[in-house]
Amino acid sequence: MPFARLNRATTPTSHIGLGLAAVGRPGYITPHRDRDLPGDRSADALRAHTHELLDAAYAQGVRYVDAARSYGRAEEFLASWLSARPDVTDVVVGSKWGYTYTADWRSDAETHEVKDHSLAAFERQHAETAGLLGDRLDLYQIHSVTADSPVLSDKDLHARLAELAAQGTTVGFSASGPRQADAIRSALAVTVDGEPLFRTVQATYNALETSAGPALAEAHDAGLTVIVKEAMANGRLAGTEAPAVVREIGAEAGLDADAVALALVLHQPWAGVVLSGAATVTQLAANLHAPLLDLDADRLDRLAALVEEPEAYWRHRASLPWS
Repeated sequence: MPFARLNRATTPTSHIGLGLAAVGRPGYITPHRDRDLPGDRSADALRAHTHELLDAAYAQGVRYVDAARSYGRAEEFLASWLSARPDVTDVVVGSKWGYTYTADWRSDAETHEVKDHSLAAFERQHAETAGLLGDRLDLYQIHSVTADSPVLSDKDLHARLAELAAQGTTVGFSASGPRQADAIRSALAVTVDGEPLFRTVQATYNALETSAGPALAEAHDAGLTVIVKEAMANGRLAGTEAPAVVREIGAEAGLDADAVALALVLHQPWAGVVLSGAATVTQLAANLHAPLLDLDADRLDRLAALVEEPEAYWRHRASLPWS
């Protein structure tokens, strides 16, 4: 598996990845984007901004980058960065299919992405991804599998994904929604010719939403690499948006709130890669201090008091505005 490269790495930041959801398109659901992105949100401006962020991430030991077809032009930005740096051969590249970007480079679009987990959508989007990333694509994930998703029972799709895996691309999935744990357990049961289909799982886990934890531990025990997304709850656990206890623990250690949020996820024994969703070089630097934080029993207890009911958490997430 490509993640064996990360397992051999010894730098503290090697298990922090960079997700490109917030920089590959002009609109997203994190707050303060007027401060985080350049005033010019043209494709050229965001390409340069993303390249600057990737340069900083690589220089500081980040070795996993996560994109998706629905992240605007994130795959394109990543591909051009890799093409300009042929000496960068140790980065693990992951992307996702299953959502189509439909916002036409607008922040105020009525619909930003459309979900389609059909075999036809896979064939179309894989061809698009391959056209950009070629043999640099290490991991291809089904985007946002839910407990009731028909993708979990589509045998024709499973067979095609198994073919992709046989050709050398690791196959995984991301989970979403208040029943993430059910989706993860159902996906773990998917086999092709008696062999498990998925080798990675990506899911939301953070100080506010911990319900997927036991299922992610099961996935880890089954041999899957666990990738954690939204460790800062789409900005709710970062900066001035963070609850007082998160900011207090950060202040005690001389760190920002976002480092505390990431440290909590890194503390989980099943967490293989934890994604930073940083939109600026400054945010990234703060994120990468997370391994320095000692989370003792008292701090863990204080953070545990923040946990919300999954249904409430995901309702709040669905209400976040695109900007």
